[in-house]
Amino acid sequence: MTPVEQKTTRIPFSRTAIMGRELEYVTEAIRQRHLSGDGPFTKRCREWLEKRFPVSSALLTTSCTHALEMSALLLDIKPGDEVIVPSFTFVSTVNAFVLRGAKPVFIDSRPDTLNLDERQLDRLITPRTRAIVPVHYAGVGCDMAAITDVARAKGIAIVEDNAHGMCGKYRGQWLGTFGVMSTLSFHDTKNFSCGEGGALLVNDAAYAERAEIIREKGTDRSKFFRGQVDKYTWVDVGSSYLPSELQAAFLLGQLESEATIQARRRKIWETYHAELAGWAEQRGATRPVVPSDCEPSWHLYYVMMPDVASRQELIAHVRARDAAAVFHYLPLHLSAMGRRFYPTPPKLPVAESAADRLLRLPMYNDMTDAEVAEVIEALRAWR
Repeated sequence: MTPVEQKTTRIPFSRTAIMGRELEYVTEAIRQRHLSGDGPFTKRCREWLEKRFPVSSALLTTSCTHALEMSALLLDIKPGDEVIVPSFTFVSTVNAFVLRGAKPVFIDSRPDTLNLDERQLDRLITPRTRAIVPVHYAGVGCDMAAITDVARAKGIAIVEDNAHGMCGKYRGQWLGTFGVMSTLSFHDTKNFSCGEGGALLVNDAAYAERAEIIREKGTDRSKFFRGQVDKYTWVDVGSSYLPSELQAAFLLGQLESEATIQARRRKIWETYHAELAGWAEQRGATRPVVPSDCEPSWHLYYVMMPDVASRQELIAHVRARDAAAVFHYLPLHLSAMGRRFYPTPPKLPVAESAADRLLRLPMYNDMTDAEVAEVIEALRAWR
């Protein structure tokens, strides 16, 4: 199903909803006539993130992709370096490091959570390994205790791709606060959205000042605006990673509605999970697994079908009922670009199986109980 088809179904896969003061804030930004980045609304979003997640610095970016690119720059990733990334993830996770010349080392997924399989880390680490990039799939935390133990023992940085996991926890600690830095997504499909957007959370204060410089095109412009220098100049590599004030204004309205958004998404997720238990058992499907030490972010809900044929049949069946159900990632190690690094691809059976069998269900902040019930009934009516 194409993105256009997903949005034109009566029950779309996702959509952005006005949850609070978004339109009021956007209007205020226009009236203030400050639409470029790092204005008042950008600062208020930054303050919200730094208060919610106890990090050294939170910097809004134009996307999670750009936040990941900043992390590669901050770690001084160079040609010949290796970065361990899950194969079952979005291409941005790996592109950010490949752009700096690194070689991706693909790791398979756990069969329960679909997060990277931490048991495989030791055998993949070499003297060239510079970073491990856990992705908290569907907002369920990776085993950060095990990952952190390995990374510390080997002196390797952790960069959390937390595009799915904002407001999720692992052992009571916020996802995105374990690595030296982490990235967030505010894309249209995420819990908190401004259409396109992201953030870099810097947990290690040693990276905070340089992160600000890289984000400001390699200049110390931010220091200039704070009165710390009398003029600003080019001091490092960098690019233009600042979102506009319109995006920040919309995002602030979403962030301030955190409690409402998370409560609604939790209810949708738990309704799917409870109502589809018997259906899944009858159809040979499985539902998401949430380990006891994890609190999910309620980002997405999926079912794993027995095989690719049943998955594709169910997508068509749900689509015929005017609702959107979609598959997810294709394994990166089997992609055209992945094969440039590995002409003979590694065998990553869990990632390959998940790509064939996983089906995501519609989920958005203003999804009604009636719409949730329709999707559940569509699944129950299959076959």
